[in-house]
This record gives sequence, C-alpha cells and structure tokens, in this order.
Amino acid sequence: MALAAVAVLALAISLSVSTRREHARVVASLPASVGSYSALAAATGPHARARETSCGVALDNRLVGVYSPVLPCGVRLYLDHGSHHVLASVVGRPPTVLAAQFALTPALARRLGVNGVRRIHWSYAAQT
Repeated sequence: MALAAVAVLALAISLSVSTRREHARVVASLPASVGSYSALAAATGPHARARETSCGVALDNRLVGVYSPVLPCGVRLYLDHGSHHVLASVVGRPPTVLAAQFALTPALARRLGVNGVRRIHWSYAAQT
C-alpha cells in the first residue's frame, strides 16, 4: 500500500513539474513588451459562488486581473483605456461566453474606468 502511495505521489510531482515547464515555455515564447494591441474588454464579475478563478487565484473585491480564453495564467499585461494605464495578470478563463476578447475583474474595470464592453489597448509586460 505504501509503495502504491509513493508511486502516485511521484506521478503527481512529475506532472506538476512538466506542467510548470510547459507554462514557462509558453510564457517565454510570448512577445516582449513591444507593440500595442486593441481588443474589446467586458467589465464582468466572476460567478457568484466562485471562491477562486480557473487559474487558482483567490477571488476578492480587490483582485485586479484579466480573464482570457487564450492567454496562459499569470501572463502580465499593460491595459490602457482613456487616461488610465494598469498592469494586471491573467487570472483565469472568462466566467461566461463573451462578445469580447477579455473579461475584467470588477476592481480592474473600476481602475480602467470601463463600464459594459469597451475597446482597450493592451501590451505584454516583461515576464520575470
């Protein structure tokens, strides 16, 4: 029984390490903070019963983050709307299907001054 438990633990650790390596490879392949892109962003909150995002980030009313259906968890982005410029991370997948490329946490939407669906500009931040 103990041998089986050790084998399962070794498998879990192996998967965790390979997942982190894959994430690091994807993040490293992203462009540097060169260029700016335009996208639609929706000011939307997470599911009412959710306690954490799909990336495992704890939800609270101060979370400044972006939900993206394609960018990996943890990628940092600069977002601009009007005179507002904010650094945020991808914290999960959008809580619902949107007619926008990004969903913003309520705190990020407030900081950017975004209500409803608005066009924003964004760029990659240097990954550390």
